[in-house]
Amino acid sequence: MPAETKGSSRRLQLWEHVTEWPLIVAAVLFLTAYAWEVIADLQGSARRLPEAVMNVVWVVFAVDYGARLALASDRRHWFAHHLLDLAMVALPMLRPLRLVRLLALVGVLQRSAGTALRGRITAYTAGSVALLSLVASLAVLDAERGAPGASITSFPDALWWSLVTITTVGYGDLAPVTTVGRATAILLMIGGVALIGVVTATLASWIISLVAEENAEQEAATRAQVTDLQGEIAALSEQIQRLTEPRAAVAGAALVEDDKSPAREGEADVRLPRLDSNQQPSD
Repeated sequence: MPAETKGSSRRLQLWEHVTEWPLIVAAVLFLTAYAWEVIADLQGSARRLPEAVMNVVWVVFAVDYGARLALASDRRHWFAHHLLDLAMVALPMLRPLRLVRLLALVGVLQRSAGTALRGRITAYTAGSVALLSLVASLAVLDAERGAPGASITSFPDALWWSLVTITTVGYGDLAPVTTVGRATAILLMIGGVALIGVVTATLASWIISLVAEENAEQEAATRAQVTDLQGEIAALSEQIQRLTEPRAAVAGAALVEDDKSPAREGEADVRLPRLDSNQQPSD
């Protein structure tokens, strides 16, 4: 990697490290101002303060996005992998999603790497659901309130609609009628489908890990039993060898003594007489 690329990467990491918490604070301010404006239904001069706060936050996010894009060594690659950051700048309602980064701290409390991964996934999922439901409720209420034929005219109704939509239940008792409200509904439904996938995958991973741990314990117990059995077989073999060695020695000594006995010697001395070719056998 060229030195210039390494320098750009280090500068980008330093910028992200320095601006992380200020951007989180900016996201909190934006969410507070946006919720205050929508829920309280501020009108006229009362909207100036929350609007000013949201505009300042938008400038902060835009500057951060531009700085990180400029510091990236491969701008095309960075742009393609940071579309959510672009959406946070382009779509004001998505800026509070930066708060999800706070939930990464939950993973520190986990003991093992696998558990920490599942804990981070669970924390991100729960935090994303809560923030996405809240932001969608505010966005759809802001769009639907005052529209002809709108059924979502209060924050409790908007929150109820967000929850039944993100969980893909969709009772149909409440539905947006404006273009912005329906666009919010589409994004929320996509988020709900992704949520179900994440929850299912996390649950499957948890079950598989439990089964793997149980199998590992069983395999360890089986290996221990096999090792013990091998030790017992070796001990029995050694005992059998100890028992058979004296008997083999006694049997060998008996054979030696039997070979040295007088009867064996007499048998060894007995020979048939050799007949001479000129000698006739006697009658």
